[in-house]
Amino acid sequence: MNLLNCLTTGCGNMQQEGYTPKDIQFWKIVFGLGMASVFIFAAMYSMQPLLPLFTKQFGISVSYASTAMSITTIGLIVGLVVLGFFSDRNGRRLYIQLSLIGSVIPFFIIPLTDSFFVIILFRSLQGFALAGVPAAALAYMSEEIHVRYISIATATYISFNSLGGMIGRFLTGFVAEQYTWQTSLYILAIFGAVLWGILLFVLPKSKKFVPSANGMKKDIEGFMFHLKNPSLLLVFGLGVVLQLAFTGVWTFLPFHLMEPPYSLSLDTISYMYLAYGFGVVGAPLAGWLAGKYGLRNVRLVGVILLSTGIAMTLFAPLELIVIGLCIICLGFFTAHSLTAASVSKEATHHKGSASSLYLVSYYIGVAMGSTLLSPLFEAGGWSVLIAFTAILPVVYVSIIRFNKRKKAHGVR
Repeated sequence: MNLLNCLTTGCGNMQQEGYTPKDIQFWKIVFGLGMASVFIFAAMYSMQPLLPLFTKQFGISVSYASTAMSITTIGLIVGLVVLGFFSDRNGRRLYIQLSLIGSVIPFFIIPLTDSFFVIILFRSLQGFALAGVPAAALAYMSEEIHVRYISIATATYISFNSLGGMIGRFLTGFVAEQYTWQTSLYILAIFGAVLWGILLFVLPKSKKFVPSANGMKKDIEGFMFHLKNPSLLLVFGLGVVLQLAFTGVWTFLPFHLMEPPYSLSLDTISYMYLAYGFGVVGAPLAGWLAGKYGLRNVRLVGVILLSTGIAMTLFAPLELIVIGLCIICLGFFTAHSLTAASVSKEATHHKGSASSLYLVSYYIGVAMGSTLLSPLFEAGGWSVLIAFTAILPVVYVSIIRFNKRKKAHGVR
């Protein structure tokens, strides 16, 4: 499973030949996978604005409602490992198509149930299906696109990821308030079904794919190799911490803003998710600045921005909360993109599996931020949640920098 490593080093099967921007197939791949990514990430985060509605409609706790997010993430983590393994052996395009249709079907079923347990069940299945696109897309591009233009293709693809997360949160929150939450899921389902039909004909067939000869045992050995590397474990941990803080704020924001003194409607709150636009800017900007000032220095700035933005949401004026959310997105995507880039530098062998493990840690952070922080929010409210999520990233990155300084000076 090569996943994020394809961003920097390409996949093992990559050859010098491939599609270039002069070829129509290049744009079919880039925008086809980009739109698939929009749907996948919209589907993944679609439930986040709906959690307050679920607590009222089903008479459940905040913690139980939040499992609509975390259970999907757990399914996705399992899917990344399993579907990544099979896509290395059976081809990329097939699993991208299966991922889309498998993610669409639950959206047609979930609105029909009056049981929250059934929603959780289908969200777990949907999470597994969602993994097919991120597990295969980067490898597919790396194999089919000319090496000189892979960075353009992958940067465009990742910008679609941020766009999908923003659209999913905004659409479901806005439509649920204007009509019903069931209607918002049907809209997503129709969009996904239409997209699946288009991609059946648009995505070019693989020409460069060579099935992996490695068995599952080799893949597991690669994972275990990295779990013994203290430096990599710290980087994986940072992926968890960054996403835990980021997801924690966005998961419980609707609960906070729907209560006095704000008493905002869900459609008004959904406009807050447009702050994700700063994430589209943050990732490429971070890459450029890192080349000039150093990866660790720029990443530290990203973490400080993230924590500063989180802390700003403690203040009462709504304007400060909105500004804080924009700073959160800019800081998070800056820190996250550079942390992902640092994985291949820290890994001396099996770089593909190291990148896969970072993705897994990233989504573990999503699950933890949406469910494990629920007791903290229920016990202490918004202020306690924000204090914890603001302090944690700064403390953790300080530990990483201290560890690096110790290694540089040869301290044991």
